[in-house]
Amino acid sequence: MDLRKLKTLIDLVSDSNITELEITEDDGKVRIVKANPVTYAPAAMPVAAAAPTAGAAPAAAPVVVATPAIAAAPAEPAGHVVKSPMVGTFYMSSTPGGKPLVEIGSVVKEGDPVCIIEAMKIMNEIEADKAGTITQVLAQNGQAVEFGQPLFVIE
Repeated sequence: MDLRKLKTLIDLVSDSNITELEITEDDGKVRIVKANPVTYAPAAMPVAAAAPTAGAAPAAAPVVVATPAIAAAPAEPAGHVVKSPMVGTFYMSSTPGGKPLVEIGSVVKEGDPVCIIEAMKIMNEIEADKAGTITQVLAQNGQAVEFGQPLFVIE
């Protein structure tokens, strides 16, 4: 399936109320499932004990409900971040066991290949979208990457 057609289908699902779409064609089958956004229920408010009335037993201590602290999102790395344009498997080199296309300290120009992402048995060469020096590699060779996942930092 053409990547432009796949991107159009992804946009269609994300912009609509559709939660799942499955398309079967001669050259393959695509299933797109929209993840439900994470929603948090509001924390319960502490209940205050009523004032004791004359002659009544002392009231129990009020119950305090602790709300879990939400972990801060990791800080965005300094510099320009090259993000994955698709879901697939990340490879540092164009051949198994080959020399990586880039390493930390490599100087790249805009348009230079920096990695390969395999999606649906197609090897897609990902290019640097900015000139500079690779300061961080944020993905691991052979691991799955998500759309928009940071791959490299260029400074």
